[in-house]
Amino acid sequence: MSLSDQLEFTGERFTPECVREIRYEHYHRYAFASELVRGRKVLDAACGEGYGSALLAGSAAAVTGVDVSEAAIEHARRRYLASNLDFLAADCLRLPFDDGSFERIVSFETLEHLADHDGLLREFRRVLAPEGFLLLSSPDKAVYSDRLQQRNEFHVRELYRDELEELLARHFPAYRLWGQKLLFQSAIWALDEQPGVVFQQEREGEIRASTAPGHDPVYYLAICAAGESCLPPAGPGLRLYDDAEESVYAHYYHEIRKNMAAGGLLAEKDRQLEELKTDLVRAAERRPWWRRLFGGR
Repeated sequence: MSLSDQLEFTGERFTPECVREIRYEHYHRYAFASELVRGRKVLDAACGEGYGSALLAGSAAAVTGVDVSEAAIEHARRRYLASNLDFLAADCLRLPFDDGSFERIVSFETLEHLADHDGLLREFRRVLAPEGFLLLSSPDKAVYSDRLQQRNEFHVRELYRDELEELLARHFPAYRLWGQKLLFQSAIWALDEQPGVVFQQEREGEIRASTAPGHDPVYYLAICAAGESCLPPAGPGLRLYDDAEESVYAHYYHEIRKNMAAGGLLAEKDRQLEELKTDLVRAAERRPWWRRLFGGR
């Protein structure tokens, strides 16, 4: 795809040309969702550039991507072509679909961009089939903004975990939460398949083991439905994601090598400076005492 055909990244919508950490976060959500929409009719609400809708179309029966930006929708229509995929410009607060039109609704990076959270979930509940479920994401304000001090000018209203759960409970009697966070870890895995997950974390010289990461998530993913029977099977308690090029790891090592090279260059400059200082001192000491006393040459 030529550069002229790429959707400009403004910070409001992710584009596939973004790399490393932000790409991992966004693509992992859709990889997670693609397992849950297999063979179903899906709405990707606030689909943005359209990459996620295209990923879902790889397993879903049909996917409709909706976004309020007509420019983003026109771009998606040109870039992503599949017989079971279409795109429509529409406001998620006023969706142009009949009640119960979709078996699955996916909506990532949407809640925090709107003020009317209840209106959004009411509309999702309306167009969701009675036996279907909604999968959405939301940054945890306690971590994303308060602790990490991240500021996104396009975020209108972020939620703490208790606020998110209260919102979900008002509209969906059943819901299940996952946490998401980019981690830097060493992995050891069985080459013959074995069940179970163990996380080992070092803290103050002590190694502690648990079945989940010992960190607070930056983002929550929630599956919401009309009842427990409508929720999908729990499945694996842990899902890991990376790219074949290991771009985050490669970037880390690139930065380390660059910093080490810069440190070596600074050390060499410091050595040269010390040599010059020593030469100046020795030159001054070789001058006759009366010249040193009166400042003559």
